[in-house]
Amino acid sequence: MPNFTDPSLIIKDLLASLGLPPEIISWLGTVSMVLIVALLAWLSFIISKAIILRIVTVWVRRSKTEYDDKFLEARVFHRLAHLVPAVVVYYMASWALKNNLFWLIFVHRATSIYIVIVSILVVNAFINAWYMIYQMLPISNGRSIKGYVQLGKIIAGVIGSLIIISILFTLDIGKIVTGLGAVAAVLILVFKDTILGLVASVQLSSNKMLRMGDWITVPGKNVDGNVVDMSLHTVKIQNFDNTISTVPTYTLVSEPFQNWKGMEESGVRRIKRSFLIDVRSIRLLDATMVKKLRTMPLMSDFLNIYSAEIGRILNGEETTLTNLGAFRAFLTGYLASHEYIDSTKSMLVRNLEPADNGMPVEIYAFCKTNQWVPYEQTQSSIFDYVFAVIGEFNLTVYQSPSGTDFTRIIK
Repeated sequence: MPNFTDPSLIIKDLLASLGLPPEIISWLGTVSMVLIVALLAWLSFIISKAIILRIVTVWVRRSKTEYDDKFLEARVFHRLAHLVPAVVVYYMASWALKNNLFWLIFVHRATSIYIVIVSILVVNAFINAWYMIYQMLPISNGRSIKGYVQLGKIIAGVIGSLIIISILFTLDIGKIVTGLGAVAAVLILVFKDTILGLVASVQLSSNKMLRMGDWITVPGKNVDGNVVDMSLHTVKIQNFDNTISTVPTYTLVSEPFQNWKGMEESGVRRIKRSFLIDVRSIRLLDATMVKKLRTMPLMSDFLNIYSAEIGRILNGEETTLTNLGAFRAFLTGYLASHEYIDSTKSMLVRNLEPADNGMPVEIYAFCKTNQWVPYEQTQSSIFDYVFAVIGEFNLTVYQSPSGTDFTRIIK
């Protein structure tokens, strides 16, 4: 009489009715149960996947919110479907292999490890989905959390690895964690870059030192461009020649770098550049030069401020006014009237410390635009004008002698 409470006994009774030997019946019975379990696992996977692809997908597509679409795009539900056949195999193996303890333990451990691996993939997909949702929010503008996303995946991987080790060697996770404390120094050495990258990412984010899209310059690294990607270990910068530079995240904390974000937000950009005057051309003003200054535009303020000195010069008396001082006043007026210079910001034309190659004269002002091309055009036009008009003040620009100069001396 067949036993209907145990499927394995039913199969063995059917095989016995065929007149097969007991050893063949035992072997075929086990193989048959394994095939049945495999078939049920495959059917469960097909059914679960069909439910996800049809029911869940349709439900997500019809919902008004776009957030659940990200979970579908990250394949969270697809990966969940892979857990179903593993669960089926794990529980059905108990009666399919109850007479083969070795293979039963092997299948249980293998399916457990498979479930852990799939669970890690599900967690990673879940994290990716939330990261895509975060990128849809206004708060994500310029604020990259990619480093935290990668850290979350690393934590999930580490926890999963500990669970797998505990399954393989039948150890308690607590004992494994305790044992890891003994090799902490080795772990710190192995994960040094990850730890440094995590610390740097937290500092850069919390202190608002760097955001996506920022224009940065890293001295000594040949980096000058916009940040296009920030991860746990590296920051990727697209230079203005369209090359891509990758800088370790910790480098931006341990070494100085220049962030041009404040300049871009202010709407103006500083001009700070100097040119060299040949000190031999600097002279005290005389009557001839004063008469010439009276005919030049932009010199009225200078002439009014130093009217008493100007009067003494015209009377042939000594003065402290120089052609370089007059030229600085002229340039100040020129900058104040320039259409692309912001006169509300600090503006200055000054002498720097004399050097062996002349007297440096610095122009300090702010351009009304911080766009690269208009800014460079404005700066270039100012210095073009400086070199063109400097001769009107009987000043000469210092220039190192070239081959042409020596040729003229020889001639």
